[in-house]
Amino acid sequence: VQLVESGGGLVQAGGSLRVSCTASVRTFSSYAMAWFRQAPGKEREFVARISWSGGSTYYADSVKGRFTISRDNAKNTVYLQMNSLNPEDTAVYYCAASGRLGPLRRLADYDYWGQGTQVTVSS
Repeated sequence: VQLVESGGGLVQAGGSLRVSCTASVRTFSSYAMAWFRQAPGKEREFVARISWSGGSTYYADSVKGRFTISRDNAKNTVYLQMNSLNPEDTAVYYCAASGRLGPLRRLADYDYWGQGTQVTVSS
């Protein structure tokens, strides 16, 4: 499974941005997908997760109500819509895929990772 993120960039505080992740796999709908992020000098942290069907989502408290994860299985793509961005959201955003079951909120739950896309929020 290869994952390629896109859509990162520079945005002002209070603005919005959507990042995408496209998977090169025939069975994309078999995988739960997630977004993680890593800020400079910090550990990679969980942001959001979506089930294989898209029927179940889960968010970190820090982004709940501002970010929305979604997927289009026909396009092998998962999205992260980010609204009301603030400088603390500045990080490299990574998508990840997992064929496992469970809460899937830990880095170790995911077998495949993209290369990341930079999101920078200016104050």
